[in-house]
Amino acid sequence: MKVCRTCSLIDPETRKEFRFFLYKNLGGFEVEALEQKVKEDGVVIDETILKVDGFLNHQIDAKLMYEVGQTFYEQFKDKGITKILTIEASGIAPAIMAALHFDVPCLFAKKAKPSTLKDGFYSTDIHSFTKNKTSTVIVSEEFLGAEDKVLIIDDFLANGDASLGLYDIAQQAKAETVGIGIVVEKSFQDGRQRSEEAGLTVSSLSKVASLKGNKVTLLGEDEWII
Repeated sequence: MKVCRTCSLIDPETRKEFRFFLYKNLGGFEVEALEQKVKEDGVVIDETILKVDGFLNHQIDAKLMYEVGQTFYEQFKDKGITKILTIEASGIAPAIMAALHFDVPCLFAKKAKPSTLKDGFYSTDIHSFTKNKTSTVIVSEEFLGAEDKVLIIDDFLANGDASLGLYDIAQQAKAETVGIGIVVEKSFQDGRQRSEEAGLTVSSLSKVASLKGNKVTLLGEDEWII
């Protein structure tokens, strides 16, 4: 293995970041704007919770979400998607941008039954890892049925409860779930494993390997140390 003599004079943390930079730019794929945002703007709490309020969960970077939606479109454009399914509220931004590219409706599960919903609806319980709260979410039967091919999109994949809850709703409607599109996956939790064990295809645009030391480490990043 070749050793970079210049890099050996730099402190270990800088060497790690430099090696990862070389890997991302020269080793086969470019640095994604999304991954840069996650690294630079993400705020870690207690080594378990990642806040991305600056571009997704509170303030929305519309251009970035447009590109996120376009990426999901490129990945699933040949699957005959008829509907994008998500959950309020943070899943709506990437989901509606995906729906724009697919030219299909964006349907989001509500966390409270509105008084105007008089007819039938599908419901399921979803536990939020971030909020440590379980909510009953609903989707009107009017907007989802057996003729639909659904792409589930959400902001985060942690323990998988939200995605699997939406999958449950799609199953109640006898709709086909083509896959799950995730903006940020916390790969150190079991959400992907649970989803794949349910037979679902998972596409995550940014994968976080660790939040140790309240720092975001992307999947594969810690393997490229000079």
